[in-house]
Amino acid sequence: MASNYSNMTFHGYRRENGRVGVRNHVVILPVDDISNAACEAVANNVKGTLAIPHAYGRLQFGEDLEVHFRTIIGTGANPNVAAVVVIGIEPGWTRKIADGIRKTGKPVAEFSIEQKGDFETIRAAGWAAKEFVHHASELQREECSISELWVSTKCGESDTTTGLSSCPTVGNMYDKLLPEGITGFFGETSEITGAEHICQKRAINEEVGERWHAMWKAYQDDVIFAHQTDDLSDSQPTKGNIEGGLTTIEEKALGNLEKIGRTSRFIDILDPAEMPDSGNGLYFMDSSSAAAECVTLMAAGGAVIHTFPTGQGNVVGNPIVPVIKISGNPRTLRTMSEHIDVDVTGVLTREMTIDEAGDALIDMIRRTSNGRVTAAEALGHREFSMTKLYRSA
Repeated sequence: MASNYSNMTFHGYRRENGRVGVRNHVVILPVDDISNAACEAVANNVKGTLAIPHAYGRLQFGEDLEVHFRTIIGTGANPNVAAVVVIGIEPGWTRKIADGIRKTGKPVAEFSIEQKGDFETIRAAGWAAKEFVHHASELQREECSISELWVSTKCGESDTTTGLSSCPTVGNMYDKLLPEGITGFFGETSEITGAEHICQKRAINEEVGERWHAMWKAYQDDVIFAHQTDDLSDSQPTKGNIEGGLTTIEEKALGNLEKIGRTSRFIDILDPAEMPDSGNGLYFMDSSSAAAECVTLMAAGGAVIHTFPTGQGNVVGNPIVPVIKISGNPRTLRTMSEHIDVDVTGVLTREMTIDEAGDALIDMIRRTSNGRVTAAEALGHREFSMTKLYRSA
């Protein structure tokens, strides 16, 4: 029997590598922190472009540098991006990042500042950016199958309402759309603590579950205990979580896992900012629980829409990926309604079922994929935060 979503389509931008995006950005992408000013100058001069400044990219090494490269390359490679101008202080890392993005087939230009200076770099990059805007402006949306959509999730400012309403809403969406072939992401490694035995059992098989548990335990051993901390009480739960009624990380973890529904199983584990290569399905990304960091990593992994349940009211957005906010907290809807895209307060008042809430979220995903601007986009939230693993040299 066909589901209600077996023939669902949306209108997206098909990129040169076959992936489908729901936005059409021309990005001016800095390799490093000291190239931010040049990128922002190009974006100021050429309308229709978007600079994405960040704080890192100098003297990083080892695994920390690899996460940096994956994040920057993945941001430019994301299907929501039509073309990219890469600017760095020196040519070596600039070329490495530009070449990584070029593998998608999309237009990429690269510029390094050394031995040229800002004025010349901004001039040359501005010409390339202008041509890319012309290119992007002529691209047309086309009808695409729901199976081509990549959707990530992360919750923020959780409270007692998220585990009862907005997180299960996302889980219901995944239970309905994963069988239709979408690709999904969840993560927040620290926020699984206390429910790790439950998460492990949600793996597609025992081997994946064991690899997942080894990854989670490495976080505990190499990060928490290695820094002489026997609990997360200074940050997990957050002060907002505690005000919202969550007293332990275990309570938070149980609500967090509601985001993967009742029937969904994750098929593989991803490193931070890693793109999946095991086919369509649900993936766990080893990621920070900080909102901007997590959304940034999942966007770099290829997600084109992010679903974000919130209780107390988290306002995070992303430069290239529309963030859909879902809340079931009546106070948040009264005081911060401008930030919420999907109101599921009816779940708590028994005027809406979780099944109906899931349908409402799916409808918002479809509308957002077709071009509806999310609350975070309308309000100018473009939070982009790189994950740093350790000190630079």
